[in-house]
Amino acid sequence: MTLIACRELTREYHKADTVIRPLDGLDLDVDRGEFLALMGPSGSGKTTLLNLIAGIDRPTSGSLVIGGEDVTRFRRNKLAAWRSTHIGYIFQLYNLVPVLTAFENVELPMLLQKLTRMERRRRVAEALERVGIADRAHHFPRQMSGGQEQRVAIARAIVTDPTILVADEPTGDLDKPSAHAIMQLVQQLNRELNKTVIMVTHDPGTTRYARRTLHLDKGKLVHDEIVDPSAQYEPSAAEVAS
Repeated sequence: MTLIACRELTREYHKADTVIRPLDGLDLDVDRGEFLALMGPSGSGKTTLLNLIAGIDRPTSGSLVIGGEDVTRFRRNKLAAWRSTHIGYIFQLYNLVPVLTAFENVELPMLLQKLTRMERRRRVAEALERVGIADRAHHFPRQMSGGQEQRVAIARAIVTDPTILVADEPTGDLDKPSAHAIMQLVQQLNRELNKTVIMVTHDPGTTRYARRTLHLDKGKLVHDEIVDPSAQYEPSAAEVAS
């Protein structure tokens, strides 16, 4: 079932007399429960597409229908409310608040929702347990490794039970073993919770965890590669250690 439908999706910026078009009339369908990787050179439109789907940016033209609603037509307040319940964002550099504990960082997205304190605490505890970091709940970011910080960031992304997880270079700041562990976790969220995952990456190795890889260039789709949806990538010990 199609969850995301992009039609003639275009994003333009004006710099002096020059028109910059990072996304140029893109047509794309993403099914519910897909794990999609976006690749391409710098300036190809990967992050632009990610931010449009996440409701962080708006297209210049075209339509973007998610869950049956054209989000390009939402007013600012409605878009913000939609984003808070439907989108979980995983950043390359974690974006944790340094003066808050892991627990408090994960709790942040729910402060905008009408939940009791008990319900918030229950959801945070479940999210931290899901990503294997419950024992670090009361640690600050400076007291954790990069891999642990990214697990906290993932817990924060899933705590509101979003429809879509968007990830911008989620392993870009991690060593190989930590990157593998994080990608296994994201793959698990996709398979076990049926989360739709859209990930930007420059690393061909990371795309092997996804079920589908799109290659973009100059704002256009140039290649669409689909793998066996039942396959689950498991790197060798040598690949992880290298």
